[in-house]
Parts: sequence; C-alpha cells; structure tokens
Amino acid sequence: MTNKAEIESLIYLLEDPDPAVQNGVKNRFQELGERAVPLLDQYKSESVRDSERQHINEIIHNITYGSLLEDFTGLIDSGVTGRRSLEEALFILARFGNPTLRASEYKDKLDDLARQIGSDIAYTPSLNEKMRILLHFVFRELRFRGDSKNYHDPENAFLDRVIDRRKGLPIMLSVVVMSIARRLNLPFYGANMPIHFMLVYQTHNQNILVDPFDGGTIVTYDQCYYFLKKNGIEPRAEHLERADESEILARCIRNLMHSYAKNHQEQKVADLKELLALVETKR
Repeated sequence: MTNKAEIESLIYLLEDPDPAVQNGVKNRFQELGERAVPLLDQYKSESVRDSERQHINEIIHNITYGSLLEDFTGLIDSGVTGRRSLEEALFILARFGNPTLRASEYKDKLDDLARQIGSDIAYTPSLNEKMRILLHFVFRELRFRGDSKNYHDPENAFLDRVIDRRKGLPIMLSVVVMSIARRLNLPFYGANMPIHFMLVYQTHNQNILVDPFDGGTIVTYDQCYYFLKKNGIEPRAEHLERADESEILARCIRNLMHSYAKNHQEQKVADLKELLALVETKR
C-alpha cells in the first residue's frame, strides 16, 4: 500500500549522491506506478524547492508516459480526421505537461463557452456576422491573447493551460476558436502558414483569414504574402489553405519539442519525437 510517508522517504533519497540509491528509488517508483502519482502531485504542490519539484515532475512523467503513449497511439490509429479528434489528441498531449489532467473538465469548459454565445450565433442569419460574434467573444470578452513575452514557454503550447491562462501560441489560440466553433457548427479551421499559424473562416464563396495572435484581426492574402516574403519564405497557395488536422497536431508537437529543447530537457524531446513519428507515419 502506497502512503505519503513512503513517498516522502523516496523523494528524500533522490538527493543521495550514490547512483545505486537513486536507481533503486527510481525502480521503486516504477513498481508503484500510477498509484503513486496523486501523492507525488500533492507533495510537489507542497514543496518549496525548485530542484525537488523538478525531480518529482520527472518521476511523474516517467511513470505516466507509457499510458499516455498507449492512448495517443490508439487515437492516431483511429485517425485524426476532424476538429473533434484533433481536440481529443491535444488533450491527450496535454497530459505530457499535466499527467493528472482530467480532459472532461476542459471539454465541459469549452461546452460552457459555446453555450454562452449559442443564442447570439443561432439568431444571426449572416455567416460573416456569426464569425465576428465568435471572434469578439474569444478575443475581446474572454481576452484570449498571444504571449509575446514568454513565447517559447511550454505552457503556451498545452491546450489546458491556454484555456486556463487565456494566452498562448497562435496555433493553440486557433484551436480554442476551432473547438468552440465546432460546437456551434461554424466553419473555423486552421491554416498552416509557416512561422505564424492562422485561422481560416471557410464559407461557400470565400475564405477569410484571421490572425489569432493579433486579437482575431482579419487579414488579407496580400498581407500574409508580404509577411512570408519579408521572412525569407516564398509564398505558396497551400500556405493559406485549410490545413489537415493531422498537420496541425504535428505542428503542435514540434512546438513543444522546440520549447523543451530550449530548456535542455532532452528526455522530453525524445518522447515527443516518438509521438511525432506516430503522427507522421499516418499522414
């Protein structure tokens, strides 16, 4: 039976300079498995030492990665072929940063956000006006925004953290809009533009580009072409077309790999490469 006293003792022994002791502790945590995670998570929240919290994070990751990989593999095998399955995949990926995440709570939050403007959307006949209502709600009323100060922080690349903090990378802000839009039957999708991910609102006669990092501002194709040329990229038509959801998922994983690489967390980069390979094999 796992108890708090054993967890505290094992964490204390992690500081032992003897590698044999450290390996013994790690092996014991592997034996305890996911039964130890709630107590580890509680201990981490009570710890005041950064080094100790880092050790606990590594232990929790090592214990839970196997089940995350299994769930992710199952979903990829089923196919990431729409906004619903993309959202599901990103909540599994969010467990990479928050192993005790309950995805159902965040799905409920997205359901609630959609309900808040459901009647406004339903009673507006114009598709363009529906678009403006949703963008105003997300970027003005809820104040979702880009995090330009700490752009490469992994927190900006996990869907649960972006929902909680209401800030993140362009691609994750786009996923929030797409997730709410799916619940309202609105045609918001992603455009996999290099350097800067965009939203595309796809109606029967036009595609409207939206910059999620600039408060949901509508932009022109010429502006996007100019941006790409200015950054040394030759624009291509597919850069601004609706992206396949598996491409979006792969880009989300690459963003996380880049963030962890900047923090020299090589094991997490290696694990993410494994997840990315699963996605790319199925594309």
